[in-house]
Amino acid sequence: MTGCSAVRLGYSQGHELAYWWLDGYVDFTAEQSPAVRDALRGWFAWHRATQLPEYAELLRDAQQQVLQPAQPEQVCRWADALQQRAQVAIEQALPWLAELVIALTPAQLAHLEQRLAKGNAEFRAQFLPDDAAARQRAQLERMRARLENVYGRLDRAQRERLAQAMAASPADPERWYAERLQRQQDLLATLRAVQALPAAERTPQRVQPMLAALAQRVTTSPRAAYREHEQRVRRFNCELIARVHNDTTPAQRERAAARLRGWEDDARVLVAVNGT
Repeated sequence: MTGCSAVRLGYSQGHELAYWWLDGYVDFTAEQSPAVRDALRGWFAWHRATQLPEYAELLRDAQQQVLQPAQPEQVCRWADALQQRAQVAIEQALPWLAELVIALTPAQLAHLEQRLAKGNAEFRAQFLPDDAAARQRAQLERMRARLENVYGRLDRAQRERLAQAMAASPADPERWYAERLQRQQDLLATLRAVQALPAAERTPQRVQPMLAALAQRVTTSPRAAYREHEQRVRRFNCELIARVHNDTTPAQRERAAARLRGWEDDARVLVAVNGT
């Protein structure tokens, strides 16, 4: 493991980690497991060969941009680029996900519903404490940790300015949590609709468009009020990240460039390993 970064190690075992994560929600049978493992290996092989080179190029470009002042529009463009690549990854997964969904049993759907409920309780305990001040402090600490992962330690004045900026955030955790619950109900309803299909219609060709529609509703909420809220939060976050970046020192930007260069190296090494 000498010289092997956590990113490289984690990605190399991604298909196994993804299997165990899915299994925790679905509880695969002995008959289902081999097909799921094969599908995940295939998806990761595709992702490594086709998507990691694109991420490497994005990271290479970012190393130059991070040394310069930033505009909110530029930050939003980066967020859009990542979202577009996530959408491509979802579309690539749809064929084997359709096969998986067709094979699910009523008992597995019940297990999934119970696991989602457990996860929601854990989420509320961790991210939505009743104490509003504690909740705000926790959100601030999570943001600071993400920023310091890239730029290195923020000084006291930078931390204070970050806290002041985040105090004006339009983000509403309760509203986000309510949307999370509705998306989960949409997921369960879609899976039950698949099971309710006549056996002759329960085919990948019939099910895949149902999953694609579900993925679209997850990406873009069908609820107009939430979409408007989400856009406000997005604009604020782009402005916040640009403001924080422009508040960093030359040394912090150099550290960010080095961090991005390390991630680029990780991506290129993983691609090269796949080709050997």
